Amino acid sequence: MLAVRGAPPGVQVVEVDEPDGPWELIRIRSASICASDYTYLKYGSTKILGHELAGTLADGTPVAIEAIFGCEDCEHCAAGDYNHCPTVPTTALGITADGGMSEWFRAPARSVVRLPDGLDVADAALVEPTAVAWHAVRTAGTAPGMRVAVVGAGAIGLMALAAARAMGAAEVSLEARHPHQVELGERLGATQPSGFYDVVIEAAGTESALHRAADLARPGGSMGVLGVLPPGTEWPQHVCFNKEVRTVPSLGYCTHDHGRDFDQAAALLASEPDLVDALITHRFPIEDAEEAYRVAADKSAGAIRVVVEP
Repeated sequence: MLAVRGAPPGVQVVEVDEPDGPWELIRIRSASICASDYTYLKYGSTKILGHELAGTLADGTPVAIEAIFGCEDCEHCAAGDYNHCPTVPTTALGITADGGMSEWFRAPARSVVRLPDGLDVADAALVEPTAVAWHAVRTAGTAPGMRVAVVGAGAIGLMALAAARAMGAAEVSLEARHPHQVELGERLGATQPSGFYDVVIEAAGTESALHRAADLARPGGSMGVLGVLPPGTEWPQHVCFNKEVRTVPSLGYCTHDHGRDFDQAAALLASEPDLVDALITHRFPIEDAEEAYRVAADKSAGAIRVVVEP
C-alpha cells in the first residue's frame, strides 16, 4: 500500500506492507495534516505520519479514529481518561508509532468512532482536531452565557471558536494573525477582542499568545492552554497571580460525565457544514503528499486544514 513517511525535513510517499494484527482494519479515506506533524519532522521522525484519520470498515461503515489508544488496562483507561494513560507517549502516531496517512490502517475497536448522519467520511479527518479543541473549551469551564476569547486562528483555534458557540457562549471573540483568518472567524460568528473574558483559549502555541490570553482573562476567569509551548517559555505568572486566573492545560480528548469528546466533536461538524467548508482549504491525492505538506506549511497563503486522500 501507499503511505506517507517522514523524510526530514520533508515527507515521501512510499510503498509498505499492509498492516496486520488483531485490531480493526480501516480503509483510510481522509487524513489531514496537523502542525504537530512538522514538529515530528523537526525531531527527525521517519515513521508513517498521520493522526487525523477517517475511513470505512469492511462493511462500508464510515468512521473516524481516536489517535490516543491507551493500554485499555490501567485505571485511567478504565475511567475513560485514556489521554492520561502512561503508555500514550509510546504510541503517539507519527512520532513513536506509525500513523495512518496510508491506504489502510488498524486501530483498537474502542478507538473507532462511527460517524453521525450529515458528516461525510471525506471530511471526517477533522473530527480528531475538533475533539482536541472541544476538550480544551470544555475543561476550561465554558458554560452558557459566558464571554469566550480564542487566541490563535489556525484550524484548532477556529474549531475552539465553534465549540464555544455550540456550548452556549454568549459571545466568542477571535484574535487572528492573517487577514484570511479574520475573515473566516467573522464568517463563523466571531467578534474582535474587547475587554475581559470568562474563558480564554490559547490556541497558537507561542509565548506571546500565552501572555495575550492571560491579559484577556477576567479576574477569577480561566485560561485553557491548547498550544504545545517550547521549552523555556516564560509563564505570565504576575498577571495570572494578580487576577487569580485558573490555568487549565489541555491534552487530547477523553470520555467524561456527559459523553465523549470525540462523539461531540463529530456531532458539531455534522451540524455545522459551513465549519467544514471553512476549515478544509485544500485536498490532494496521496501521491501528491509532498506538495500537500508544502502547501499546509504556508499559513499566510490561506491553508487551514489540508487533507490527503489515499
